[in-house]
Parts: sequence; structure tokens; C-alpha cells
Amino acid sequence: MKFGVGNPIARKEDAPLLRGQGHYVADHMPAGLLHAVVLRSPHAHARFRLTDLSAARAMPGAALVLSAAETAELGHLPCHVEIPNVKIAVPAYPILAQDEVRYVGDAIAFVVADTLQHARDAAEAIQIEWQPLPHVIGSAAALEPSAPCVWRQLQSNLAFEMHIGDSQETAAAFAQADHVASLTVINQRVVANYLDTRAVVAECEGGRLTLTLGSQGSHAVRDVLCRDVLKIPANSMRVITPDVGGGFGTKLFTYREYALAAFASRELGRPVKWVSERSEHFLADAHGRDNQTSARLALDRKGRFLALTVDILADMGAYLSTYAPFIPFLGAGMSPGVYDIPACHVRVRGAFTNTAPVDAYRGAGRPEAAYLIERLVDVAARDLDVAPDRLRRTNFIKRMPHTTATSKTYDSGEFAGHLDRAQELSDWNKFNQRLRRSRSTGRLRGIGIATYVEACGNNGPDKAHIRLDPDGGMTVLTGTQSTGQGHATAYAQIVADRFGLPPDAVRVFQGDTDLIATGMGTGGSSSIPCGGASLASAADQLARKLKDIAAEALEASADDLEITEAAIRVVGTDRLITLADLAHRSHGRDLSAEHAFVPEAATYPNGTHLAEVEIDPETGGLHIVDYIVVDDFGATLNPLLLAGQVHGGVAQGIGQAVMEHTVYESDSGQLLSASLMDYALPRAGDIPSLVFETRNVPCRTNPLGVKGAGEAGAIGSCPAVMNAVADALWRAYRIRHVDMPASPERLWSVIAEAKRIHTL
Repeated sequence: MKFGVGNPIARKEDAPLLRGQGHYVADHMPAGLLHAVVLRSPHAHARFRLTDLSAARAMPGAALVLSAAETAELGHLPCHVEIPNVKIAVPAYPILAQDEVRYVGDAIAFVVADTLQHARDAAEAIQIEWQPLPHVIGSAAALEPSAPCVWRQLQSNLAFEMHIGDSQETAAAFAQADHVASLTVINQRVVANYLDTRAVVAECEGGRLTLTLGSQGSHAVRDVLCRDVLKIPANSMRVITPDVGGGFGTKLFTYREYALAAFASRELGRPVKWVSERSEHFLADAHGRDNQTSARLALDRKGRFLALTVDILADMGAYLSTYAPFIPFLGAGMSPGVYDIPACHVRVRGAFTNTAPVDAYRGAGRPEAAYLIERLVDVAARDLDVAPDRLRRTNFIKRMPHTTATSKTYDSGEFAGHLDRAQELSDWNKFNQRLRRSRSTGRLRGIGIATYVEACGNNGPDKAHIRLDPDGGMTVLTGTQSTGQGHATAYAQIVADRFGLPPDAVRVFQGDTDLIATGMGTGGSSSIPCGGASLASAADQLARKLKDIAAEALEASADDLEITEAAIRVVGTDRLITLADLAHRSHGRDLSAEHAFVPEAATYPNGTHLAEVEIDPETGGLHIVDYIVVDDFGATLNPLLLAGQVHGGVAQGIGQAVMEHTVYESDSGQLLSASLMDYALPRAGDIPSLVFETRNVPCRTNPLGVKGAGEAGAIGSCPAVMNAVADALWRAYRIRHVDMPASPERLWSVIAEAKRIHTL
């Protein structure tokens, strides 16, 4: 089909966005709108007392001032994560802090006024008495016996401890090892900087609430708000998600401001709008990553992997966000990567600290797992004086399906194949020539590879509904949520495969809980593996139904009909009926179908990222001179959309590898990187031209054969870049490891220290 699956169709969503005709939450301006701000804690840990709210309430334009006392009827933000045989301490996560704050940015009051400036003025008029308390920054410090407790009633900062794999089998394998490679890595805390900050407009009419907010799933937000916080029936609220400029996991959650805006609108009978400032985003939105991990890899004399042991220390922040404990659990399960490691044991500990909560961020645990194992394999290769690609090939899983020592069953994949292709594209065998050229100009040069696998694509079921419209076009309703991925185009291609319709004839609706009955939202790279598979099945059902109706009109057997170019035709003849005519002749028949694909297992995208870098030893300046990606996504729905997803993920991974770092000052607990003046993000000049190919092996557990692709770019990129950096440093100075971010200051420092030691 001209517009069907596999074709590089340009995104149908882009034209209005490029013309400035997009509609984001901040653009929603209902009549009688009031504006809100959140008053936040300047202390990392403190008791407080609001001594007087009357002055704030008397300020010009002030309409409502809410504290914990006024919102006591509201429930807490939930963390419903359940992991078998794991006890998780879940302290209360109130909508507004009462008596005690636990991180800089903790919410203590919600102020509504006729203008944003008046709301700010009223918030500043709130009088507060503070009593600072001891605080702790960093997960390792938090688990020290003498550390101050974030939650005194818990008597420690340990949120949970879990174990995966077989510790005895792993210990026995280590006892037989000829060599053990070890490494400790820091996967630093990062902030997900989407284009549009979070925002909400709450309206209450006739006792029913409508919330317009940027999310990754309107149903999930509605259900949590209604069930856990507002304690009202789900049909008492409508949630609408308009255009969204990026989510990356962190717009999937229910946040305090949504409940506060809803509560205020209900109290005042007027619309209430809150839009996060960028500094608030840094302070209060869920952060990502923040793991400290130690690992040991056992090998025999032939370089074969025998066992792996991993110890993960995950910083949870002050509260447990929606999925927080599940993120390191996901990563722990992927610890063996693409390697045949017979025995594995992983310990995971979560720690409370006086920092913003941490939750899912693009990849959610899998980037952390890939970074660890890929750095560790490179270290083992250097220990044994074996080429890193050779050690990988020796230990790749070679037969599928394969169940890992952490109980993940990979259904398909040919790992050596994409490594071979990436090396071919990079001209791997001529690296030494390029190395000599770099050395002649006084620069270091390194080359690094990362062969990754991840688990995703199973956040279902997600029901899809499709119907034939009177004009011959199709309407699709789906519970997934585009945040910039191009769902409207992708789903139109699935429909085009069955009906031959051009993209503009397929109308896709998402993000409205009144229009769409159910929805899982978008997370875990599941929109196409789950939502797309559901739509494909629903479209097939509708096609059969339409053939039956057309058979009557054409006086032919349905088995003799084919659907092509928006019409149904008797095969081998010119007798046909258009879909529009069919709709008019349906005589009230149901011209719709729906289906919810229930995934039985995750999909396992995999691939090779290869990076080549130069470093200026005099400044620490890093330049990525070449970057290649060869991925296995099972099947490609749209090459253009796929490349965009991979490019975006790689850019985020490069950002973490070389510049992004969320820094809390340990003595004061202040967030030092609380703006784009202090938190570096990659620009166009920091990202090299990417070479991207697919080498697909169809997924055996998904009806479309696809494997989720949205997070993969962020999973392979950090280890590829850091392996290249480590390669350059090892060749020049025998520096074994450097942690992310590999900023100029950090690289210059480790090089200067290596030079100093060399001269002693």
C-alpha cells in the first residue's frame, strides 16, 4: 500500500505545529480564568508553621490560599508498586506538606489570584516560621548508620531491599573463576527537560471537573486523582490532554498541582490555571536515574562469562513517586544484557534522601543496566588484554529463545549480526590510522561499542476502536498518548495497510477520557507494540465486516472481494463500491470494531551503538567524531518516525554521558543546577551526524513483529560514548574508568592527575 506500513510517510502532525497552530495546555484560556502558584520550601529538611495567612488572603486579587489544613480531606499521592517478596516502606506523600518539609521544592501552599503576578505577590505575603533539621544528600550517605532520617518513624533511610537471581549458584561460579573483573559506576541524577513544562487548567461545571493537562495518559491521571486523592467517582472527572511537547516518562505521573487546581476550581467555581516555571520543573518534577552500582564478572581461562553479581543503590528522593521502586527492579532484571551468563545475583536497595523524588525517565532502569554491563565488559577485556568486540562475540547469546539467569526470556535476536554491521559502517579496521592522525595533532582518540538489549512493549492491554465515517474516511480512538512521537501518522499507516486510505483520511483521537473509554497511556515503548497491535486487529475485524456488507451490494461472495484504494472490489473486475458509498448503504449497521491486544511477554529490542571520540588533553574538550547505530526493532512501521525516535534518544544519552548532572549541595541541601544556566543540555553542535540502520529480526511474541523503539536510543548511547572515552584515556594514560558526565573539567582533571602520577 502506498501509505501503508514500512513506508517513510512524513508526519501529518507537523504542519500545524510548524505554523504555530498547536494547542498546548498553556494556550487554554477559558473565560473567568484564575491563576495559581505554588509556594515551595527553601529548606532541604525543616519543621515549619504558617503563622498568618490573613495577609496573603487580603492581597489584591487574591482568591484562595490553600495550606495542608484546608486540603486535609485530600488523599495522598500513591505508590502502588508491588514486587513479590519485597517489603517497601511507603510514607505519606501529601498534596501539601504539613508541619515538615523534606526537600528543597516541597510544596507548602497553593495560592490563586486573578493574575499570575497577584498570585505571586500573595504567596510572598505568607508568613512562615522555620526550624531547620538535619538532612542527607546522596544514597550512600543516607544508608550510613549515623545519617539523619528523612522519615524518623522508619528509623532508617532504607526504603526497600530486594534480591534477584541465585546467590548460592553465583557464589559457586565465582569460586571456579580464573579471573574476576570489577567496577563501580555512578549513573548520575538527571532532569527530563521537555519543551513544554507541566501545566493544568481545572474547570468545574455542574459539580463535574474537567482537567486539561499535559500527560502521557489522561486515563491514568484521572483514575489516580479520583480514586486516591479527590475520592470521587471516575465519571465525575474528564481529563483532556492536548498537544504535548515531550514526556520521557516524567509526564506519566499524577502530580500535586493537578489535585490542587481541581480542588481550587471546585471551591471557587471558576477555572484555575497553573503553569510550571522552568525552575519549578527542576525543583519539583520527578528526576531520573541516580544509581550507584558495583559489579563483579567471573570469567574462565578462555574468557567465557561464568557469573555476575551486582549491587545497586538507588536514590529515591524524599518520597516514593508513582513507580519509583519498580525502576531499579526493572534494571536489575536486565543486568546480564546480551550475554550468556549462567549465574547472576543482584541486590537492590532504595534509599530515602532529602531531594526531589526519582521515577521513570526514558528507559526506566534499562539504560542503567546496559551502562553497567557494557562498561564492565570493556573493563574485563582490558584486564585480559582481549579486544572488546572479540570478548563480546565469545559471550553473546547465540540460540533463541533464551532465558537469562534473571528470568527474562528473549524471543529473538542476532547480536553478532548488528555488531558486525556497525563495525563495517565505522571502518573499524582502519581505526589505528585515524588514531595516528589524532596523535599528530596532540589529541587523544578512542572508539567504543555498546551492544544492548532492553525489555519493553508490554504496558497493555490498550483498546483501539475504529469506525468508517460517512465520507469514507476512518476514525481511530486509542488510549495511548502521543507526546511528539507521531502516533497519528503511525496509526494511519496501519489503517492504510487494510483500506488504502491516505493519512489525511484517518482521524486519530487520543487524550480525552470522555471520548475514549479506557487507556493505558504511553510508557515503556508500548504504543505500537500494544496500541498498534490492537488497532491492526480491530481494523482487520472491520475489514471483514465491510466485506460482508459490500458482498450484498455487489452480489458477490465476500471471499471474492479485496479492499484497495478506499474501495471494495470484486477481484479481477472493475466492479467496486467505495467506502463512502458503503457507509451510505449501511442502513444503520455497525461500521466499527475494537480490540485490546493483551501482550503475553515483553518485546526485546537490541542493537549496537558505536562511538568514536577525540579529546583535547589541554582543555578536556570532547568531540564525538562518529556515531553509528544498528538496531533490531523486529519490524519497521515508518523509517522516518523510527529514525526520529532513535536520534532523540541518542541525543538524550549523549547529554547524560558528557554534560547533564543534577547537583545538590551536601551541606545546605540546595539544588545547585536548578536552571538552564547551571544544567547543561546538548545543542545541535554537540550531536554528530548519526548513521542509523536496522537489522530486524521479527519479534515472535507480537502480532506485528515489532519491538518497542522509543527508549532504545537512550539505552545504547551512554555506554557507547563512555566506552569510547575510556578507550581514549586508557590508550594515552592507562586511566581505567571515569564517571559520567565526561565534562571538560572532569576529563581535564583525570588527565592532569594521570600526568602527575606519571611524573612522580
